[in-house]
Amino acid sequence: MVPVDQQIAYATIDVRPVTPAIGADIRGVDLTQPLTATQFDEIRTAFLNHLVLFFRDQKPLTPEQQIAFGRRFGELHIHPAAPHLDGYPELFVIHAHKDSKLVNGEMWHSDVSCDSEPPLGTILQIHKLPPSGGDTLFASMYTAYDDLSAAMRAFLEGLTATHASEHFYRGRYADRGVDDSGKVYPSCDHPVIRTHPETGRPCLFVNRMFTTKINGLTAAESRALLDFLYAHLENPKYQTRLRWSKNDIAMWDNRCAQHQAIWDYWPHERKGHRVTVKGDRPFFRAKT
Repeated sequence: MVPVDQQIAYATIDVRPVTPAIGADIRGVDLTQPLTATQFDEIRTAFLNHLVLFFRDQKPLTPEQQIAFGRRFGELHIHPAAPHLDGYPELFVIHAHKDSKLVNGEMWHSDVSCDSEPPLGTILQIHKLPPSGGDTLFASMYTAYDDLSAAMRAFLEGLTATHASEHFYRGRYADRGVDDSGKVYPSCDHPVIRTHPETGRPCLFVNRMFTTKINGLTAAESRALLDFLYAHLENPKYQTRLRWSKNDIAMWDNRCAQHQAIWDYWPHERKGHRVTVKGDRPFFRAKT
């Protein structure tokens, strides 16, 4: 199990925690250059301890460089709905402008939690920013779980929830040339409380974007419980807020963090590239 220790001494990177619950600014590393084994190990340690890393003072990554960095963490995930950069199916293009009808990530969510094996993490670099706004919020599902009563935690640990995507993805990218007629979008049941496979810590695993019901409850019970959990996990004390600078890179752990992109910059433009690392099937392991 990886300890949560914000006082770890790092030899090759500068790690500055942003809040006690989540987030750290990372400086002293150039991600356009190959990482040494020590640099990568320290980045991974910081990632597991802080859930989301903000790499500051970066240069624009080429598609090949961003893909190579993502692959250091594992095989890459191909998004089931969104458009990608020509020739690079692993590279999801994030783009909003004056003609956009919607933007990616406006609701609190964990990326593609509807998959049977939801992503481990996501790496996003923003190349073009509006004059102001366009921030991203991140929230720790560890601390959201920890703040629940013992009785509520025990109740939730026995439940699963359905994460679906038909309602969200169907026709979503039509204005960007995506024809999804005949496409079958993923849906899967996952534990409401999952155990992080690397840290061993329990965390909440339901979100507004994809979770449609708590299994085994009536519709009214499911709705009431989900509404409570959403209001609880979106408490600002579990959050940090990234105010982007050009070419910043954010990397977040989808297994134990959620995020929300703020679309407050219309009619201005915001654009970037993201890669997503494959994860594994969520599980819950009771502490012994």
